[in-house]
Amino acid sequence: MWLRSLRLLLLLFSGLQADVQEKEVRAMVGSNVNLTCIYPEKNSFDLSDLFVYWQISVPGQQETVVAYYLSGNSSTGHHDDRYRHRARLSLEGMKQGDFSLLLSNVTPQDAQKFKCLVFRKSLGPMEILQVVITLNVAANYSMPVVSIPSAPSQDKELTFTCTSTNGYPRPNVYWINKTDNSLLDEALQNNTVSLNERGLYDVVSILKIQWSPNVNVGCCIENVLLHQNLTVSSQTEMLTGTKDSITEKPTETHEERNRALFSILAILAVAVAVATGWMCRSRCPGRSGTGTRRAREVPGSEAQVGAHRPHVTRTHPPRCGQGFCEMPRGDVGRQLEN
Repeated sequence: MWLRSLRLLLLLFSGLQADVQEKEVRAMVGSNVNLTCIYPEKNSFDLSDLFVYWQISVPGQQETVVAYYLSGNSSTGHHDDRYRHRARLSLEGMKQGDFSLLLSNVTPQDAQKFKCLVFRKSLGPMEILQVVITLNVAANYSMPVVSIPSAPSQDKELTFTCTSTNGYPRPNVYWINKTDNSLLDEALQNNTVSLNERGLYDVVSILKIQWSPNVNVGCCIENVLLHQNLTVSSQTEMLTGTKDSITEKPTETHEERNRALFSILAILAVAVAVATGWMCRSRCPGRSGTGTRRAREVPGSEAQVGAHRPHVTRTHPPRCGQGFCEMPRGDVGRQLEN
């Protein structure tokens, strides 16, 4: 009964239309999105004077009411169970002219055209605002995985399989000749695209080509909405097969491993030798410093003379030349007197 009344009201008000604003919004699956519907002029509104409707417009079908506010109500309402706990209008926002709809936990089924309609009862009623928002929903595809044939015989067909899951919207699938980056003929591939239980797309593509040496092909999954291309190549040069998509280098031989180990040990030995030399040099004093200390320890040196003759005081060090030392004059006089 309420739903029929709402439709009658919308039909009644449809003859008085405001200028339509159109927008596009993109949201990722599982995220929250704010569909903006704001009165262009700064104004405050009395909630008892407003009718607000958010609905989904589907060509050839009846419009689905997502959320609404009727004059005299103290809260907003919903008519579609899919949006009962996910779509919200703000009463405080509407007082300031903000009639936006907050949609939480976006699903692929929300990829629709949402229409915001606002009427003022005191004007007839008359439509004062209409906004149409196209909501585009997207989800990232998983990285493609390419399986290749293991050790195929010559003159036989090669079969490659490419899989990618949980993306949205429906993807484009290409196979590429990695030798020259040219696209392979679509007639060589067979694509299966299906919706899973989450409403997302899974894709399996099978490519069949004639055997040739050094075959290298790539699988590309294109998400047009996200401007995203996921490409993985599979190198079959060794014809041994790999677990997945990315080209792997051939396994190192035993001789190569020994060579690498020897190089590492040689580098470590040089490093230890350098470190040992540096420690020795820092701990062992230089030749000049040693000679000076030994000279001071010889019997009869300054320290010992001072011990026996406390009155002798040396004010200047001796000057030493080649093979002799010249004592200061005061010291020579004292020694002669003794």
